[in-house]
Amino acid sequence: MDSIEQNYQDTLDYLYRFVDFSLTRSFQFSDDQFNLERMRTLLHLMGDPQERFKAVHIAGTKGKGSVSAFLANILKVNGYRTGLYTSPHLQDYNERIQVDGQPIGHQVFVELVSEIKDNFTKINSLSTFEITTAIAFYYFARREVDVAVIEVGLGGRLDATNVITPLVSVITSISYDHIHILGNTLPKITKEKCGIIKPGRPVVVSKQRPEVKRVIRKIALQRNSPIMEADQAFQATRLEYSLCGQTFSIKEKKNRKNQPQTYSIPLLGQHQIENAVTAISVLTELEKEGYSFDPEKVSLGLKTVYWPARFEVLRLKPPLIIDSAHNRDSAARLRQTLEDYLPGKKVILIFGVSMDKDVDGMLAELQGSIEKVVLTQSIHPRAMDPQVLVDVCKKYDIPAITQAPVELALKTAMDLAGEDKVILAAGSLFLSAAVRAEWTKMGLPLRTG
Repeated sequence: MDSIEQNYQDTLDYLYRFVDFSLTRSFQFSDDQFNLERMRTLLHLMGDPQERFKAVHIAGTKGKGSVSAFLANILKVNGYRTGLYTSPHLQDYNERIQVDGQPIGHQVFVELVSEIKDNFTKINSLSTFEITTAIAFYYFARREVDVAVIEVGLGGRLDATNVITPLVSVITSISYDHIHILGNTLPKITKEKCGIIKPGRPVVVSKQRPEVKRVIRKIALQRNSPIMEADQAFQATRLEYSLCGQTFSIKEKKNRKNQPQTYSIPLLGQHQIENAVTAISVLTELEKEGYSFDPEKVSLGLKTVYWPARFEVLRLKPPLIIDSAHNRDSAARLRQTLEDYLPGKKVILIFGVSMDKDVDGMLAELQGSIEKVVLTQSIHPRAMDPQVLVDVCKKYDIPAITQAPVELALKTAMDLAGEDKVILAAGSLFLSAAVRAEWTKMGLPLRTG
């Protein structure tokens, strides 16, 4: 390992010495643990970098990463210097902080942390995520981005990112997840997500369940925030789809004279069309703030988006797919996508989850398509022991075997699948990242016919 990479690893080790709630099995929001004062104080010591760039703030249970990726790429293609802050990362921590699609360099990351780290010791109980968010904001200010797309880490109201006043807030699809933290009802979860809605600032909302929509509308009204519901503003129709991509048309519902626009996206599934429509809806709000978008460049931005591990096809024949589904709602969308793209195909599922996830819900949604499950475990402190999952699989009459590490699970699944069955890895982003890494390590090409 050369000196730059050693310094980068040492810097990551340093950051992980702080409180890292992503590695904690269970915690709950409380005013003493979670408030924004630590974050505001830290940023003030750093010169309040969050006040030196414009932003779009995106919360939600599912889709917020995809919407962020769509929007950031559209902005970049249209000539705006664009920051993107997302979490978690897939394979390298620096993926969380990007400008114009390029992750922050390892050396730059090390230098920035060295420059501002004295501030970290002046505040008690800072978390790794708070520090990483501060680094991102500092980097975006230094790079003088025209706009930064900021994805919420968890929740919204008390998330470390919620110290910005964005041009637009965005609420993507809300469903049950992190219920021990955010609440055990959809209205409670929605209220936490809606914490990013700022007084007088517009909010764009993806297609939602009725009880979710009611809460969002009420909070937006209370805060005098204009609300744009993407599915009410636009009519989207899927035209063509295959494992290589999909095409859809979109038309404004209120303007019948407008001709439908046709777009292509590489991300698969009906839900990704909904995410693309949400991103397009955000553009209409940004135009009110003085941003302009060339229609052809909007199309190019959607067509060239890169957002791996979301029904990503690593190999076409026989299909090997990795997905980030990690709750019941996303598993239902995954099942529908399988039925759309691979009707009647039996699936060998490589499955691993974090300890706080709804395993029953996910397997209940997927059981009809699964021929066999290979239970495994990614290298992560919250990864559930695969032996614990065996009994859950029995409950749903799904044949299961345990194989760890992930490398062995992948090889076993490939043997079981033969030449005609689908291999699907799902249950957590960490698992999909591990399968992707193993596939690459094996020297096998991506998307082969």
